[in-house]
Amino acid sequence: MLTFVGLGLFDKNDVSEKGRAIIAGADAVYLEWYTSRLMGSSHDELEQYYHRKIHLLSREDVEVNPEELLLRAESASVAFLTAGDPMVSTTHVDLRIRAAERGIRTSIIHGASISSAICGLAGLQNYRFGKSCSLPFPQKNWSPPSTVEVIGVNLAQNLHTLVYLDIQDDRHMTVHEAVDLLEAMAAKKKMPIPLYVGIARAGSDHPVIGAGPADRIKAVDFGPPLHILIVPAHLHDMEKKYLEVFAGL
Repeated sequence: MLTFVGLGLFDKNDVSEKGRAIIAGADAVYLEWYTSRLMGSSHDELEQYYHRKIHLLSREDVEVNPEELLLRAESASVAFLTAGDPMVSTTHVDLRIRAAERGIRTSIIHGASISSAICGLAGLQNYRFGKSCSLPFPQKNWSPPSTVEVIGVNLAQNLHTLVYLDIQDDRHMTVHEAVDLLEAMAAKKKMPIPLYVGIARAGSDHPVIGAGPADRIKAVDFGPPLHILIVPAHLHDMEKKYLEVFAGL
């Protein structure tokens, strides 16, 4: 049995009661810590809180060689922990398919996800979001143009864009870094981006939300990670009012 358990947005307290019961009763507990992270709790704190040994998984362990995990799930109860909601990431969708193809029973314990939390924090209507995209750190002289291309397509259809910011072992992209990258990409395509919404530490007691054009949003102190960025389309009157009240637009 393989159960995917979403841990929520920010810290150890965000897991549901149902999820915590699964963790307590599992024969083995694994944690995927690379697609997203709980910035309010460390790996050690999670082990202490759940009173369980939690095995950390690398990207390769999940995407390339999940054999150990799947073998264990064939004959025992395995909990696979992720920040947010497990099935937001296509990596986890693929792992569930692999398990099913081997005859392993699977289930999902959903958790709060950034993809839904942004609507409450930014006041942007959920049905007005188009395709989301990721923004990786550039490598040498390379940076992928696909991010700004997705934004351009969405803006042409009057749709908002959620931009996931890169997470590396010891580095988390900030809103300011993301805006600099997108402004450079957009300039090459002569595609102005009139408005950004940045969010930091969603799910914490003190999240930060800022909105405005590039120069204004870069003046906002978003503080520690995790950060995420939205490029809104034309705002509905209520969306605009919400951002004025809660994000300083």
